[in-house]
Amino acid sequence: MATDTTEPDPFDAIVDAPFDSALSERYLVYALSTITARSLPDLRDGLKPVHRRLLWAMRQLKLDPTGAFKKSARVVGDVIGKYHPHGDSSVYDAMVRLAQDFALRYPLVEGQGNFGNIDGDNAAAYRYTEARLTRTAIRLMAGLEEGTVDFHPTYNGEEEEPEIFPGLFPNLLANGSSGIAVGMATNIPSHNVTEIVDATLLLIDNPAVEHAQLMEVFHGPDFPTGGVVVDSPATISAAYESGKGAIRVRGRFSTGRGEDGAWEDSGIEKLGSGQWQLVVSEIPYMVPKGKLIEQIAALIADKKLPILEDVRDESDEQIRIVLVPKSRNVDPDLLKESLYRLTDLETRFGLNLNVLDAHRTPGVLGLKLLLQEWVIAQIDIMLRRARHRLDKIAARLELLDGYIIAYLNLDRIIEIIRTEDEPKPLMMAEFGLTDRQAEAILNMRLRSLRKLEEMELRKERDELLAEKDELEKLLDSPARQRTRLKRDLATLRKEYGPDTLLGRRRTTVAEAAPTREFNMDAMIEKEPVTVILSQRGWIRAAKGHLPLDSDFKFKEGDGPAFALHAQTTDKLLFALDNGRFYTLGADKLPGARGFGEPIRTMVDIDPDAQVVAVVTHKPKGQLLLAANTGRGFAAEMDELLAETRKGRGVVSTKPGVKLQVVREIAPEHDHVAVVGDNRKLVIFALNEVPVLAKGQGVTLQRYKDGGMSDAITLKLEDGLSWAMGGETGRTRTEKDLMLWKVARGAAGRLPPTGFPRDNRF
Repeated sequence: MATDTTEPDPFDAIVDAPFDSALSERYLVYALSTITARSLPDLRDGLKPVHRRLLWAMRQLKLDPTGAFKKSARVVGDVIGKYHPHGDSSVYDAMVRLAQDFALRYPLVEGQGNFGNIDGDNAAAYRYTEARLTRTAIRLMAGLEEGTVDFHPTYNGEEEEPEIFPGLFPNLLANGSSGIAVGMATNIPSHNVTEIVDATLLLIDNPAVEHAQLMEVFHGPDFPTGGVVVDSPATISAAYESGKGAIRVRGRFSTGRGEDGAWEDSGIEKLGSGQWQLVVSEIPYMVPKGKLIEQIAALIADKKLPILEDVRDESDEQIRIVLVPKSRNVDPDLLKESLYRLTDLETRFGLNLNVLDAHRTPGVLGLKLLLQEWVIAQIDIMLRRARHRLDKIAARLELLDGYIIAYLNLDRIIEIIRTEDEPKPLMMAEFGLTDRQAEAILNMRLRSLRKLEEMELRKERDELLAEKDELEKLLDSPARQRTRLKRDLATLRKEYGPDTLLGRRRTTVAEAAPTREFNMDAMIEKEPVTVILSQRGWIRAAKGHLPLDSDFKFKEGDGPAFALHAQTTDKLLFALDNGRFYTLGADKLPGARGFGEPIRTMVDIDPDAQVVAVVTHKPKGQLLLAANTGRGFAAEMDELLAETRKGRGVVSTKPGVKLQVVREIAPEHDHVAVVGDNRKLVIFALNEVPVLAKGQGVTLQRYKDGGMSDAITLKLEDGLSWAMGGETGRTRTEKDLMLWKVARGAAGRLPPTGFPRDNRF
């Protein structure tokens, strides 16, 4: 007989639902899972599930601080096999971080073997490394057997794991946390336990304490790698009040600590003969040392930090990065400021106190609210521990009462046991014993029947009754609960006090001095140079101020165009006839051993454009700009600077119109002289020329035909001077210029007798 083996139709399982609602429901489930079970720490113990499961697995393996180490592979295997069904590498990475003293302020795992380093190198594989718990981790887990927290089944229902750890150690703030969930993130720095305890004690004593009072004892982050927090107390306080903000952290320049434990100096190490070097002894949190040194080396190689000669890594267990200045005349503060701006020697830590509260609800909490919630959680744990202990005491007292009845009636008890087949019911009936008491008496050993045992039982009973009385008073009195918590916190403070190696504050909180005006030009060594630009646009800079009429060499078919004296610290303005200006630093120009380099390789110049002027930039200086049409304006040199290759469009030109005149305006000049191709001259007041950032300008001189030949500024009372020509080198000056002084835009009249025939000033 044939059986029906047809497969079920897969389309029968399709659910007809709107795509957007189906997607949103599923994505919401994923998002909530990520937020509550992966990325955000619990406010009560400061741990994410993966860290909690790691420590729990290590506790189950009995990896106590005084015990032997065990292979990390054993721990990782237990975690992913029993509690955390995720990738082994992610679990091992989390465990490695718990063991790194440069990642965690108070490490929870003690590693043996290669657990990575501050250079950014990874840990060895888990088959090579070993681990055990630290005293801090044991303190964080203290009370797990005392009914303080709930346990829930693991993912496969075979084991149990705690929901949180009940220990009094304030792990959330002490070790910090970072994580990215869906639509939210957390970033909590580490802090000093002493300061956390002091702030908590203030809050317990006065629940209405102001945030500002908390910040008097709670000074801000205390990073594992030390460093200096340079924000103002007001900025730090505001960040902790809202739970969000940014905190600036700098590395520390120092040659070490003194005998009193304080940092000795500003990091300047004297070498003799006036030479010195800077020493970096601490770097900002989460900055790999290798990456920082690469950044500094790149600045030297790219000549972006010319006042720095070399960087050396002389670190052993202690960080020691040596910075060698270009010369002993370099300003150390300028070098430091430059490194803060250009490298990760200064970073910003984005504070975001986003945590899960006791109800597993995420939220950004300010410092006061965070401590309040933690105190409530710790008191709840204390009460649960007290109730659990009371249950234990009640069970023990029941047995002790039974034992004492047995001692008082020992002969009769023995008789019943020897003569009766079922002694238990008779004993319960005759002496009013409970089932547990009767069972315990029947299980007593003969050696327990000695006289001394009875006295010890009565003593134990009295002690338990006294403890029970204390616990009941504790449960009934919030004041006692606060006192007990304060006492426990004081004990914790002693263990992690400022005088202990682990508890001593590592990060200095010191507001930085106002930032000095940062100028890369200040880093350039000032030297005289002679800048030479050829007709074909090849540029070079010869060292020293050479005579400008020297016989400079050029390529065949090329010749001189511009030569001027400058300093390496100067910026050079190149004006082109299309009205664009370009800027080059004199220190960036090639040397004069060869013919130089084409200027077009340094800036993006239009192929048809020609350089009409090269001017040294002077702060607050002005230039007179005029086109061949006789229109022009004055321009501020500061406005002409263009740091990009594309330059800056300044003079608007149309076809046939070219920028022709670029003249520096001396501070004492008060008039403008313009001469046209028609040999007509006009002189008018400088204040009639507008100062513009860009444009065509105004008409300086009017022409019927032809255009402008030249323009210049002058001081009217000094007159107009020009070279006489020939080899005499003499000049002639025309003092009386009233014949030519007119309003701007006039046609003008013929110049004084002897004025150059080329119509050039």
